[in-house]
Order: sequence, then structure tokens, then C-alpha cells
Amino acid sequence: MTDAGVDLMPPRLAADELAELALAVRLLESDGFAARLSRLVGRQLRAVGRVLPAPARQAVAMAADTALKAALRIALSSLDKTSAPRPRNRWHQAAAAATGAVGGAFGFASTLAELPISTAILLRSVAEIARANGEDLRTPAAALACMDVLGLGAERADPEARRSRYYLAREQLKQGLGEVDYVLVKQGVAAEIAPMLAGYLRTLGARFGVVVSEKLAAQAIPVIGAVGGAAVNAAFAHHFQEMAKGHFTVRRLERKHGAEAVRFEYERLRGEMGT
Repeated sequence: MTDAGVDLMPPRLAADELAELALAVRLLESDGFAARLSRLVGRQLRAVGRVLPAPARQAVAMAADTALKAALRIALSSLDKTSAPRPRNRWHQAAAAATGAVGGAFGFASTLAELPISTAILLRSVAEIARANGEDLRTPAAALACMDVLGLGAERADPEARRSRYYLAREQLKQGLGEVDYVLVKQGVAAEIAPMLAGYLRTLGARFGVVVSEKLAAQAIPVIGAVGGAAVNAAFAHHFQEMAKGHFTVRRLERKHGAEAVRFEYERLRGEMGT
């Protein structure tokens, strides 16, 4: 109602927007990367994950940290130079697969070495998806939203979970940022940015490291080889592309309707889908 003195109803999403949001829910709350890998390489993945020695786990954590710091520099300096008018998802998957083939052919050490390269390729793909959804990549907030994607989809799907995996991840990453000054982030050089975003990188690294461990465990399977390494990296890229599609759909709808209205509909749709 619009009569004077009567509160307006909160904004409602149109039917096509609800369909977009429903797809985002399916992408963001569906089976995670581990399930995708299990379909790809089967039971061997669990066995490798169980016996991965402590030094290897430490090496994975260090490689993930290095990859994220390199990606952060890209995000805060050059994502706005991304030139493709539309997301080139298949091209980025192919590029990631090529680096995975090298890692699969030469073993665990090479898979660690190629992680910053595949992560940078992935971040470019995420940025193209972000821009297609109206994000201004010149802003630190949009750049960090691209980084956020690397922290999504780490948990395994749990239909009985009361809370959305997606919103839980967003809240954790936001806490990591604290009261960071976006102006200082934009103006600072890489060496000065790292301490400012240390809490954020720790939170993001813990989440990203889960997926990286699963990826590298799969690539470490002795029989997987170059072809399998390429397939694992393509799956790695595809997983985060889907996270990006869902994430930036939600952000686009939030800019139009407000965060509360979108979250209400998101949770309603999640309940109806049983995800």
C-alpha cells in the first residue's frame, strides 16, 4: 500500500530474479569440491588424504598462503584491467588444466609450484564473472569480493545444517577484515597491505587451504599423471567459477533490493530445496 502513514512493503524480487537466486542457492549450497573430486578420481582420494604426512600438509599450507598473497596483489592492482567483455570460463578452465598437466606429470613438488599460477588464472576468471554482474573492479571492496570467492565451498554439503554455508563463510571473512580502511588498502603498496589484511588472509587461507589440500591430494595419486592432473585443475577452476556465479548474483541482487530482502529469499529457497 502507498497511502500516507502506511509503511511500504519491503522490496520483492521479480520472478526472473527469484529464478536467478534459486540457481545461486544451488551453486553455493551444493556438494563441494571434495564431492566433485570423488566423482573424478574415486576412492583413491580418501586414502591419500588420510595418509598425507605432516610435512606435506605444512607444505600445502605454505603454498596456499603464497598463492593467496600473490592473488591479493593482483586483486588490488590489476583486476580492473581485465579486458574480456564476457566471462571466458572455458578458456580459463583450459589454462588451469594446462598447468595441472605439468603438475601431474612431475609430481607433488611441481603441483605446489604451479598453485600460484593456477590461482592467478582462477582469479582472472572470477573477476570477469564479477564484472559481468556489475561489479566495479577498480574498488577495493569489489577486489576483495573476488578474493572472497576463494573461501567459498570448502565445507561438505549437509542438508541438515541450520545455517547457510554461504552466509556463514561470508560472515567469517567479514570478521577477518574487521574495520579495514578501503581507502588505505587502495593507496597502499603490497608490502604495506599484507599486515593490514593479515586477519583476513588467515581466515581466507584456512578456508582456501581445505580445497587446495583436496586438489593436491588428488594430484598426488601416483597413477593420475598428466591427464589426471589436468582434469583435477579443470575441476578446481570450474568449482570456483560456480562459486563466483552464485556469489556475484547475490551481490547484484543485494545492490538492488538490499541485503536483508535477498537473504530472506535465499534462506526461503534453501529451505524449499532442502540444501
